[in-house]
Amino acid sequence: MYSIILCGGSGTRLWPLSRKNFPKPFLKLYSDRSLIQETFLRMKGVIALENIYVVTDKDNFFNVFNQIKEIFPDFKKEQIVTEPSPRDTTPAIMLAVKYLEDKIGIDKNAPIIEVHSDHYIGKKEAYGTLVKTALAALGNNIGLIGITPTKPDTGLGYIEKGERENGYFRVSAFKEKPDVETAQKFLVTGKYVWNAGMYLFNAQTFGEELKACDPAMYAMYAAPYDSFLENFASLPKMAIDYVIAERSKRVIMFEGDFDWSDIGSFDVLSEIASGNDAINTNHLAFGSKNVYTNSANNRLIVTVGVDDINVVENNDVILVQKKGQSGEIKKIVEYLKENDYKEVEHNLVGYRPWGKYEVLVDAVNHKVKKIIVSPGASLSLQSHKKRAEHWIVVKGTAKVVNGENLLTLHENESTYISAGSKHRLSNPTEEDLEIIEVQTGHYFGEDDIIHYEDNYGRL
Repeated sequence: MYSIILCGGSGTRLWPLSRKNFPKPFLKLYSDRSLIQETFLRMKGVIALENIYVVTDKDNFFNVFNQIKEIFPDFKKEQIVTEPSPRDTTPAIMLAVKYLEDKIGIDKNAPIIEVHSDHYIGKKEAYGTLVKTALAALGNNIGLIGITPTKPDTGLGYIEKGERENGYFRVSAFKEKPDVETAQKFLVTGKYVWNAGMYLFNAQTFGEELKACDPAMYAMYAAPYDSFLENFASLPKMAIDYVIAERSKRVIMFEGDFDWSDIGSFDVLSEIASGNDAINTNHLAFGSKNVYTNSANNRLIVTVGVDDINVVENNDVILVQKKGQSGEIKKIVEYLKENDYKEVEHNLVGYRPWGKYEVLVDAVNHKVKKIIVSPGASLSLQSHKKRAEHWIVVKGTAKVVNGENLLTLHENESTYISAGSKHRLSNPTEEDLEIIEVQTGHYFGEDDIIHYEDNYGRL
């Protein structure tokens, strides 16, 4: 058995927490683990850890690798399938299945479950039990996991149940996101479930149904792996719901009730938090009701005399949103893009393969960063034309290349790097290295970096 985790999307409706350089799958939103970590661990009780694969883009390759390594030290880079370009769920799943077949050499009849990295599941044991049952009973069908609805929801697609067979239902029809009245009827009849977008299949059946439902896409899929990868960007952007699920005659559905949510907005996070007091620990409410708060820095948020709002604080943005207005966030992000607001994409905290940095001061003639280098990691060998740098070690031990000099710096020790000098920072220990970097000059853009060597293939 195998699992494919789709880890893509920008999470626009979770701005300002979710940004282009660190989107929502990597955020810790309802626990001390990120969404991708929670998803990976959910599969642990069902799928052998070495058989769990993640599909992501090249920009987030090391975000995936570093976060999964935190919870599964034996995780291998070969368990990450990198999309050349974003093409929606059908091409992503095609790529993952082809990778498993051609590069890993799996049995074509081995069951596979595809899941998303941004879901919340409260009842993990119930979920695991259902997945095991579904994988065992799947046969040569395309399976779906449907969620027993708990309320009329206009933001989700629905599946209409057909004939009941051996522990599952034949799928009668798919219904698009309904209006309120229709969603209420769906709930009352008991004949409809939410479509969670979790698919089950084996490689043999997936290929057969792709060929039957979309011969043109299958023709590309049938090519050798390297050719398929080379032509990946020319695949149409299409969701698997439309390409296979709505056209195939072999679609079945396993129904479950395990406290599921698609984390697509702060309204949804508010609902999750309402049942978990630990999520909302640093909020004082005076004469306020139905207020959800989220501080990326765990700052105290105080509300006085306000009701029905979400307050989200990041290190460079504060969002105050009336509940029920989550759909407006996308419009706000588009406005910020059109007007060149730097806050729309990049955070003051930047994540890199070697660790992370946080901008503490950003002035006209100087910039101050806190840099954390992971154990055994190194920045690239580089130089700058327009700025000099001062490095002060505040925790750990640093191995430093500074021009012709090779230095070892301990806490409270520092070095000055002049403009144009080749330099490199490394952490030779098994604990995090923390330094304060003070940049001086008149331009501090990331494009003022000349790379000479890099351990992470970024040249």
